[in-house]
Amino acid sequence: MSHVTTHILDAALGSPARDVPVRLEAAADRERTSWTTVARGRTNADGRVPDLGPDQLAAGYYRVVFDTGAYFAATGQKGFYPEVTIVFDLAEEDQHYHVPLLLSPFAYSTYRGS
Repeated sequence: MSHVTTHILDAALGSPARDVPVRLEAAADRERTSWTTVARGRTNADGRVPDLGPDQLAAGYYRVVFDTGAYFAATGQKGFYPEVTIVFDLAEEDQHYHVPLLLSPFAYSTYRGS
């Protein structure tokens, strides 16, 4: 299993957000001044990217970048956020990190899932 996974639910439509482009990036330094792409994927029919990146990552800062603009355009919604970026601290190398996104055209929320 990937060290980092994600899941997007569209709260406005009441369904999983499918076919959303997603990137996993790693900070090049502790100041987070530049980022390197670790993996790319798209959400499946269930709104999940179960294979986002490698099975093991080193501790550090990472971010998941969701191309919500492409998703809103594909679903005929007018969204306020063309991109959602969630930065997190992967401090425990032996733990799985699930980064879900609850999305609507004018709001989003996230939490650390399991």
